[in-house]
Amino acid sequence: MSSDEKQVAPRSLAEALRAKDDGSLAALLRARPDLITPVPTDLTQLATRAGTRASVIRALERLDRFTLQTAEALAVAPEPADRGTLLALLAGDENDPAVVGAFPHALAALREQALVWGPDDRLRLVRTARELLAPSPQHPSPTGLGPTVAEATSGMSPGRIQEILTAAGLPTTHDAVSAVASLTGLFTDRARMADLLGAAPPDSLDVLSRLVWGPPYGQVTADPASRLRWLLDRGLLLPTAPGTVVLPREVALHLRAGRAHRDTQPLPPAVEPAATHRPQVVDTTAAGQAYTSLATIEELLKDWDEGGPTVLRAGGLSVRDLKRTAVALDVPEPVAAFWVELAYAAGLLASDGEADERYAATPAYDEWLELPAAARWTRLATAWLSATRTAGVIGGRDAKERTLSALGPGIDRSAAPEVRHRVLTLLAALPEGASASPDSLVARLHWERALRGAASSDDLRARLARWTLSEAESLGITGRGALSAHGRALIGAQPSAAAPEARTGTGMEPGTEPGSGPGDKLPVHHHRHHPAPPPQPRSAAELASAAARADKLLAPLLPEPLDHVLLQADLTAVAPGPLQRPLADTLDVLADVESKGGATVYRFTPGSVRRALDAGRSASDLHAFLSEHSRTPVPQPLTYLIDDVARRHGHLRIGSASAYVRCDDDALLNEIIADKRSQGLRLRRLAPTVLAAQADPATLLEGLRSMGFAPAAESAEGDVLITRAHAHRTPPRTAPEPVPDGPPSPDTTLLGAAIRAIRAGDLASTTPHKPTAAAPGRNGTLPRTTSAETLATMQAAVLTGDTLWIGYVNAEGSASQRVIAPIKVEGGFVTAYDHTADEVRTYPLHRVTGVAELADEQA
Repeated sequence: MSSDEKQVAPRSLAEALRAKDDGSLAALLRARPDLITPVPTDLTQLATRAGTRASVIRALERLDRFTLQTAEALAVAPEPADRGTLLALLAGDENDPAVVGAFPHALAALREQALVWGPDDRLRLVRTARELLAPSPQHPSPTGLGPTVAEATSGMSPGRIQEILTAAGLPTTHDAVSAVASLTGLFTDRARMADLLGAAPPDSLDVLSRLVWGPPYGQVTADPASRLRWLLDRGLLLPTAPGTVVLPREVALHLRAGRAHRDTQPLPPAVEPAATHRPQVVDTTAAGQAYTSLATIEELLKDWDEGGPTVLRAGGLSVRDLKRTAVALDVPEPVAAFWVELAYAAGLLASDGEADERYAATPAYDEWLELPAAARWTRLATAWLSATRTAGVIGGRDAKERTLSALGPGIDRSAAPEVRHRVLTLLAALPEGASASPDSLVARLHWERALRGAASSDDLRARLARWTLSEAESLGITGRGALSAHGRALIGAQPSAAAPEARTGTGMEPGTEPGSGPGDKLPVHHHRHHPAPPPQPRSAAELASAAARADKLLAPLLPEPLDHVLLQADLTAVAPGPLQRPLADTLDVLADVESKGGATVYRFTPGSVRRALDAGRSASDLHAFLSEHSRTPVPQPLTYLIDDVARRHGHLRIGSASAYVRCDDDALLNEIIADKRSQGLRLRRLAPTVLAAQADPATLLEGLRSMGFAPAAESAEGDVLITRAHAHRTPPRTAPEPVPDGPPSPDTTLLGAAIRAIRAGDLASTTPHKPTAAAPGRNGTLPRTTSAETLATMQAAVLTGDTLWIGYVNAEGSASQRVIAPIKVEGGFVTAYDHTADEVRTYPLHRVTGVAELADEQA
């Protein structure tokens, strides 16, 4: 590198950022959105924020395994390191071609996220990242390497260092610094190190083999064995504390053949197909499950139509209520918890907020019921994709050992949407109709986010991935484990025609090097290295478009609602498929559901017919309804049942006294009083046709019905009361907001405005300016001038068109520097073009701390 090039090399991260173009800054802010929350005042503040511990940890957590390994290798390389040294730490002596191919893109990713800066011959890892990744006794390096010879001998006496040189066959030196350099030179010379270790006893080599891959620290006694003494005498092991020795980094790297990691992973693990089905089978299976999911949600909220379970004091459903819900839905409790949470996430279910707080359907549920089936499904599926509430953790314990309950607090997992989207994207990269091996999916996710946990069943991302596969199948996004066509449309993925994922498992662009044959399967590294970035937030228009495509693909696969049933002589009706809503609603009142499945069986009973009569239907209405909607003749037993119940319905009238029974047939009243089952109602005759009771009307109604009578309630005016199903609804409620995994990714408009503001602020803080007479100006400090000087300078700049550098304190007391071109000064205000804000603004003169002219070369 020439001397001119060395002169322009950045001396700090701020200078490196200053040299970036707007596109590179936009890529940085998009990858690390926490850096513009709030927008930095200039590039120096941006660099400072990029080096904070919280921000660096967050950036490291979002690196794939190989990019993280590149950062770890740079943390143990000499600082600054050149590109060749860093590549050697990754590729080793064998110069692994896969590592060589992936390395440029890993380094570019670290540069893009401002974790690495400097030219190729002076690469530097930001200080905080080096502190996190470099080895120390308290925090061992992920590479398993120990300190360098210089670091390990920093407290050693000069005489002892000279003794080590002599034992290692090196000439003594005049000072400790040159002695350490000589020993380091020996350990980094492969040929001389091979000769030295060739003379080592086998037992000593065995000691080194146990420490070479870490941890590099070991314990020794006050009188070490001969195999240890041989190593200690030659500096191959160095003491760090009484009874503790360490394998120097240079020695370990020689034994590792130059590799910083035992297992360098430049390529993502393949997502292995588990089984392959015809796409048509996958789509029809998923569509059937999608329809089942709609029926399940309807059944759940119909069961809670008159008010569901009460809300626990701490929030959520009780364990007993969840069990009852599971029994009602005929599913296991974890599955019931998933459906409850899904309805809540879609805004169909909420608490009513009343004194006796209960869960119930929201008004949005009634609107949802009116939508076509496919549109109802897309609303559920999109709510699931973006929800952070995670049903899989229900039943577990929080940090305070409290049980996590359905609909309760503490079950948001901010990583859930990203993991769901990524799992479905990986499925979309497989050949159409192929399902994925869960273990290979988990391994892939761990490669893409290497720092977020080890690959174990206890890791949250692993559990989220497995829950995603199960929930997507229950919801009908996948069928038989493979992504359906409507599921593919929902996430915005295109069909996978060539099935490259089955061969490479990358989920990225397919292909091999041009001209490669069957025996040469070296992947194209610039396509293979990086995993897909986290899903960027889609606009409302994009979400609506994806939902519309999914709706269009799913609608033809869903069964058409039927307008008829099949009546049978055993007082049952068979619905051979889903029924149209008016027919289903009426039949739910007139009959009881006996069994479900491909066909639903309804049974007519005296109680169910009375329920329809109580709802205001007459016997003639019921006969006409059944005749209209039955494909078979109405059986005679069913006609008799309706007529018999209708004849007795309302013959007895019950109203409020406390309660009374009225009937024109006094013989029937005599029968009631004589029946021993009526004793609990405490009836007494007030008149030949009237009985009084001490029970309330509702209890009296139920009591007489249990005795086989068919009483009807009446109003104070003597009219029969028609009891219709009461649908309890909550006040209008919004769906729960997802808990974001950090600041949201900025859109293009925000990025452009933020970059302009940062550039302008940097211009204000770095532009040279002339010193004022009152107080010499210096970069980074606000100018100070008197009010008269400020006004005079402003007025002069209006006439000359000069640009000024000012200090300004806003109404909140926040001070800033600005570069302005004054346009008008009057009434105690200056109107100027503000280069910092890139717009014309008006400032009160009394808030300007001082003013200075820009230097001649900048004016």
